[in-house]
Amino acid sequence: MPRTVIGILAHVDAGKTTLSEALLYSAGDIRKLGRVDHGDAFLDNFTLERERGITIFSKEARLTLGKKTATLLDTPGHVDFSAEAERTLDVLDCAILVVSAPEGVQSHTRTLWKLLRDRNIPTALFINKMDLPGADREGILSELTKALGDGFFDPARFDSEALALCDEELLEEHLERGELSDKALDRAFSPMLVRRGAEASGCGKIPHGP
Repeated sequence: MPRTVIGILAHVDAGKTTLSEALLYSAGDIRKLGRVDHGDAFLDNFTLERERGITIFSKEARLTLGKKTATLLDTPGHVDFSAEAERTLDVLDCAILVVSAPEGVQSHTRTLWKLLRDRNIPTALFINKMDLPGADREGILSELTKALGDGFFDPARFDSEALALCDEELLEEHLERGELSDKALDRAFSPMLVRRGAEASGCGKIPHGP
């Protein structure tokens, strides 16, 4: 069975590699939780990357998802290396676009979102650094809608109707039942069930970042 390929993309310094490391560590795929600012991140393993504290080359790692595995691709966020990030888009089944809450939607965030939409890559948003000064939950949600389009919702304040509007099948079920079944929710949120070529919607998860 083909392995699902998940790409993590972001504007530089949004915390993309830190999130990648956290996912791998939580899944048990790496034993030590590295940090970019400490120069010991598992994925940023080239000397120049560790010296500069940025990702320069796309890296892949195995990510365990229950009984299944996926390929996780961590990509450069600096605009100087955007071509390296763009090269990964053709192999992605789905993507996670990381946004730093204090900085909001930045120029390269818009560029990445457009590239993902142009290629119809299903994308979830991860709002990072929600614990830092300047992070405004309502403000970032409003900014996402203004900068990237309608359809974003906050799962901490779950609204099944808002989610249903992101998918035709979900909408049909919501209209028939007045709610969404657990099976439908699993299908909506599980990246293992997303197929390449599916229409990318404006839906996004907005959890608290580390």
